[in-house]
Amino acid sequence: MNMNERGSLLEIHLAVLLFGVAGLFGKWLLISPFVIVLGRVFFASLTLAFILWFSGKTRSLLPGQDTLYFILLGLILSIHWVSFFKSIQISSVAVGLLSFSTYPVFTTFLEPLFTRQRIIKLNVLLSLICFSGVFLIVPRFDLNNSISIGVLWGVFSGLTFSVLTILNRKLTQIHSSLVIAFHQNFYATLFLAPVLLVTSPSLTAKNISLLIALGVICTALSHTLFIKGMTNIKAQTASLIHTLEPVYGIVFAFIFLKEVPSAKTLLGGTVVLFGQILIMCSYIQKKRRISRFL
Repeated sequence: MNMNERGSLLEIHLAVLLFGVAGLFGKWLLISPFVIVLGRVFFASLTLAFILWFSGKTRSLLPGQDTLYFILLGLILSIHWVSFFKSIQISSVAVGLLSFSTYPVFTTFLEPLFTRQRIIKLNVLLSLICFSGVFLIVPRFDLNNSISIGVLWGVFSGLTFSVLTILNRKLTQIHSSLVIAFHQNFYATLFLAPVLLVTSPSLTAKNISLLIALGVICTALSHTLFIKGMTNIKAQTASLIHTLEPVYGIVFAFIFLKEVPSAKTLLGGTVVLFGQILIMCSYIQKKRRISRFL
């Protein structure tokens, strides 16, 4: 591995670490998840717009013929992040991140519907393994139990992320990931802006500072690092590294929030991550077979 590859690998790990740290803001910010996400997408879109402008890609700030598609993605992104932070606020960082990590399960079943491909039988089995970990996390299925509700919100967040990822694949053939990220965050901002008209959020100096950090560092910067890192690292490798997001998040929640996951949560989380990694490995092998055939 040369120096460029090592640098890119470090950038991807740092990006995934920042993705995981983002979950902590759900505990640091004692405000509505709608306001948290509004602040996140607002500051992220501003930062990404500056990056595109600084890179000489000002024309990319105009959506062109894909406007309606970007609007749809912005709506889905806002729903995804609101449900993600709702899960963490109700339960814990560990529960929110681990239940969200079930998104490959939904991709297994939804992607064939969008692409008209056959469902991979092995991935169905692996999905069942992944979901069995979710049932281990839940102490008992009770709608009055905060962990159960947190898991439901986290799984819903995973579902919306899966839909977002599948729909994004069409745009990646036309636009760069930074352009897609900018437009998604921009339109998510427009969707969530009316929240300020119906709520009176406590926007203290501390809260605003945290929202800026969440939007600039844990969203715009992390996304930029991830994309930059992929210039020398294969997408399959980056995808596997991405599975470390809940691990990083749980470690930092332990350090900064003193959150100690229960043994059952850790066991369930291990099963979820194990299933997630196996599903991704299955996708990687499938792509390699297709590339060899072509």
